[in-house]
Amino acid sequence: MAWVYLIIAGIFEWGWPLGLKLGWTDDGAQYGWISFSIVSMAVSGALLLIAQKTIPMGTAYAVWTGIGAVGTFIIGIIMFSEAATFIRFFCVGLIIAGILGLKLASIQ
Repeated sequence: MAWVYLIIAGIFEWGWPLGLKLGWTDDGAQYGWISFSIVSMAVSGALLLIAQKTIPMGTAYAVWTGIGAVGTFIIGIIMFSEAATFIRFFCVGLIIAGILGLKLASIQ
């Protein structure tokens, strides 16, 4: 169950950079998005806390940030037309390989 919490925590990691990106515009602060960011941070951190009761801290943190990085990479491409180059996808593939490697290394 700890891995489920960790994956969900990683998904909530997507919310805070998205909320921060949308929370500041030419019109100033968008408090709804900033609030969304804060809630995402809190939920993500709380679920990481629960996951770390069972999963080693280093593994949990690396997977958590990896899921967040991969998710925000994809969101950036889809929502903000960020570059979708081969090298960027290759490097994200390395992050995914690291996440899967840490998961496999934790199987007892």
